[in-house]
Amino acid sequence: MWSKIIKFFFFANYFIGILAIALSIEAVVQLELPFNSAFYYLLLFCATVVYYTYAYTRPLTYAVSINPRTEWYSNHRNFIKQSQLLLLCLCVASGIYIVGNNYKNILGLPLPYWLILFIIPASALLYYGLLPQSFLMLNLRNTGWVKSFVIGFVWACCVNLLPLVLLKIEQGHFTAEPVLVLWLFIKNWMFCTVNAIMFDMKDYADDANRQLKTFVVRMGLRKTIFVILYPLLIIGVISMAAFAWSRHFGYVTFLFNLIPFICLLIVAYSLHRRKSILFYLVVIDGLLLVKALCGIAGTHFLIHTR
Repeated sequence: MWSKIIKFFFFANYFIGILAIALSIEAVVQLELPFNSAFYYLLLFCATVVYYTYAYTRPLTYAVSINPRTEWYSNHRNFIKQSQLLLLCLCVASGIYIVGNNYKNILGLPLPYWLILFIIPASALLYYGLLPQSFLMLNLRNTGWVKSFVIGFVWACCVNLLPLVLLKIEQGHFTAEPVLVLWLFIKNWMFCTVNAIMFDMKDYADDANRQLKTFVVRMGLRKTIFVILYPLLIIGVISMAAFAWSRHFGYVTFLFNLIPFICLLIVAYSLHRRKSILFYLVVIDGLLLVKALCGIAGTHFLIHTR
């Protein structure tokens, strides 16, 4: 029974939706801004689940893949269709509510906010190649090593910049330090990129057969870990330490923010051995939840020790 519940929660991407909310909350907490509305978080959760589930709702997927996750989707097609429809309706309803109650603020948005609102869906559409081929024949999901950076970029935009846009829409005004916003955006981008590279390891054989030149396919598992992942993580730790020192974070706040990087290093080392799909969905994706919780805890301690 517990096995079915775990597969349901993680295979159906509900955990991914929770991660999007957790990282968004971490962003506004670290910027010391108010929370977004419940309707925004509902919209974010539903849109994230629908988007990540889309790849497994196409009939072609069942024919070309035999991994346990795809098999689960094949056995639960009717439920997934109903779930996608319900979540899509909730997305539309939440979006209508937000627009209907804040249309004046939306019309008055400055140009940079409109650019963010354009970049996020455009990147998402390009990732799946959903734009008409007569307009642009590009699928970012099939761009090899660029793929992980694109995933990290979309996640950073959604959890760092989109909450700021919605705060501007829902509350009209807020103040956030641009340097801190930029640093948190880059940190999330790199952290999510490393996470995506690690996730590519489960698709090593399929990507190699498809001639998709990801980091893992180009360099192999061991070199990817020691030549790509470890240097990126070490650079991340050094840059975080420098930023923490410049902002006078204090040792406890710094240690809270260091925990996710240590966890990444440990998990990355373990990936030279074959892992199950649930390991990637629970442990590797779970590192994003660890990051969000540690970021919130570190900021909470910093605020209460000023």
